[in-house]
Amino acid sequence: MGVADHSKSTYLELQRKKVFRYVIFKIDEKKKEVVVEKTGGPSENYDDFTASLPENDCRYAVYDFDFVTSENCQKSKIFFIAWSPSVSRIRAKMLYATSKERFIRELEGLHYEIQATDPTEMDLEVIRERAS
Repeated sequence: MGVADHSKSTYLELQRKKVFRYVIFKIDEKKKEVVVEKTGGPSENYDDFTASLPENDCRYAVYDFDFVTSENCQKSKIFFIAWSPSVSRIRAKMLYATSKERFIRELEGLHYEIQATDPTEMDLEVIRERAS
């Protein structure tokens, strides 16, 4: 499974330039590569992000989480989320599971990885806990 150049460049814009709050990727089975499905602007929040994930299909996503530490420092951590809802097709789950490591290797600078099969496994509290 390849990774589209646009996917890599979009991730770098999120990582380095803070152009996006999140990027959602999907596997294009015809092209056999990971492509950008949707981006969220810097003003969008975590609820906007989770609402953009399909209820019944797998996706990869990166989310740039901003928070303030107990020392009152502004920080940012980039989360990679492998979204694989339990109701999605078995073939899709297998395809995303087997392609994940190859895709992650293309995205330098990720801080945390979360595998989620339902929304509770990636809610905002989980993200906050991992980041701090």
